[in-house]
Amino acid sequence: MHTNPEKIAQIINFPFIPDERGNLTFIESDNHIPFTFKRAYWIYDVPGGELRGGHAYHKLEEVIIALSGSFDVVVDNGRNKERFSLNRSYVGLYIPKMVWRQLENFSTNSVCLILASRPYEEADYIRDYSTFKNIQIDGLQL
Repeated sequence: MHTNPEKIAQIINFPFIPDERGNLTFIESDNHIPFTFKRAYWIYDVPGGELRGGHAYHKLEEVIIALSGSFDVVVDNGRNKERFSLNRSYVGLYIPKMVWRQLENFSTNSVCLILASRPYEEADYIRDYSTFKNIQIDGLQL
């Protein structure tokens, strides 16, 4: 998978193998996604109207997949914002480091899978949008 440095985030289409017994999709690190994933986690049972995310990372990259249902991902690089609607389990959204992300508009029974390039590390999070904007403006990426 080749990423486009001009994009804030990028849609990835994973292999899709249709079968009358049920479809199959798979993901391989460093092949279908541009990193080896070190952590996988999922978000589910999100009450109506709730938001998830609302942060950026200094170093971590992610791929976000709607395994079931649908939701929107709003990404922001400090200069531009873009909205992606995810609703197919064979499509992911690659988000590089230093991009603010927020997940919203979760449908009933949606499941969001996130593949992360690094293990959990609280110090990697940027949880305040003003701080994020200042880092982006000053170019002080860690």
